[in-house]
Amino acid sequence: MFEKRVYLQRRSALKSKFNSGILLFLGNEDSPMNFKDNIYHFRQDSTFLYYFGINEPLLAAIIDLDEDETILFGNEMSIDDIVWMGRQKTLAEKSTDSGLSKVLPFDQLDTYIKKYQEKNRFVHFLPPYRPENKIKLSNWFNIPVDLLKKRASLSFIKAVIAQRSIKSAEEIAELDRAASISADIHLMVMQQTRPGMYERELAAKIQSEALASGGNLAYPVILTVQGEILHNHYYGNQLKEGQLVLNDSGVETALGYAGDLTRTFPVGKTFSAEQKDVYDIILRAYHHAKDLLAPGVRYLDVHLESCKILAQGLKDIGLMKGNIEDAVQAGAHAMFFQCGTGHMMGLDVHDMEDLGEQYVGYTDDLIKNTTQFGLKSLRLGKALEAGYVLTVEPGIYIIPELIDRWKASSLFAEYINYDKLETFRNFSGIRIEDDFLITENGSRMLGKHLALTTEEIESIRNEAY
Repeated sequence: MFEKRVYLQRRSALKSKFNSGILLFLGNEDSPMNFKDNIYHFRQDSTFLYYFGINEPLLAAIIDLDEDETILFGNEMSIDDIVWMGRQKTLAEKSTDSGLSKVLPFDQLDTYIKKYQEKNRFVHFLPPYRPENKIKLSNWFNIPVDLLKKRASLSFIKAVIAQRSIKSAEEIAELDRAASISADIHLMVMQQTRPGMYERELAAKIQSEALASGGNLAYPVILTVQGEILHNHYYGNQLKEGQLVLNDSGVETALGYAGDLTRTFPVGKTFSAEQKDVYDIILRAYHHAKDLLAPGVRYLDVHLESCKILAQGLKDIGLMKGNIEDAVQAGAHAMFFQCGTGHMMGLDVHDMEDLGEQYVGYTDDLIKNTTQFGLKSLRLGKALEAGYVLTVEPGIYIIPELIDRWKASSLFAEYINYDKLETFRNFSGIRIEDDFLITENGSRMLGKHLALTTEEIESIRNEAY
């Protein structure tokens, strides 16, 4: 946990945004894999973690704005818990570390909720994503499960997002650490990869190092020779000379803060000329995007500018044609770049996505209202502010099924050279990704430098053999 003052300050700042009512925070529970006591790795709800810092299951809290009272609900360890889990710090001790003085058994939360309802006091809650919390809220407030998201408190959502978006010095230090550890692991993977290995061997090394760091993975490892599959969690392919390895992985620190890096490198010692051409296009888009980062700049514009660099590069090697401005406006570049250039980061690798992308990445002045393929997947569009942490991750992905579908209908034939594209059909994909903090005057990359150019990467690959 951070120091007690951090949680006291965070809760005080949140309370100042409301005049009355109850703020309800639900922590997460253990989730069984296949029976009750065989559980997945526990991950606390990030908003609960942000305001209370206690990383254990079956907790909840209320901030009563009218009575100026904050109550933690949870259970102390029973003797059975101690036998099976060992004596740990008591909940009372943990609550003191969080600056809390009142702790009640978890089952008393139901009584408090009923009391508030009887007095017609408004209870603010956030949109739930775990089934057990959906059931609780549905039962307490007599709301059908499928309507809970709509009935969540918009004022509560926006207040939390506004506060969590601006990272404090303590958070930036954690994010720097997460990015640096992640970079070390990426370097290790580049050094240890050999033709003949299986993807699963490298994925296992990443997970091992993440655990050894004292934290865990921030998200399931994407380690693949099929880099055109954006979120590929299959690890069964054997690595062959001439292929590319796309490694998208990041560490989560013990305090819950995420790193999110991607590098693409050859299975062998060098990139092919074709691979190098495409990689350098993406690297130009990466540099252009990161150089635009500054307070007041809309990330939507960063994305579109990055797309233009990608499209121009693709035109230079014969895969696109025509007017590049028009091609990007129409969405033709999405044949090659189907997602967004970046997203917010923090306690979640896609920070606060559970609260609603339309509130985290967009504003009332910039509403996400597009269905355009590619652009609809941009998670962050709003103007940047000092203290934001986000990713920059342009890429080029050659998806055979997408080629077949668009080519059959001659979609964007004025911008895409389908004959040339057929020769790239089995190219796979390349992504480059780093994490950035928006500063008062621009931005800075988080963590340590990780090989970025094809020359740097080939040097590592050659030294490794």
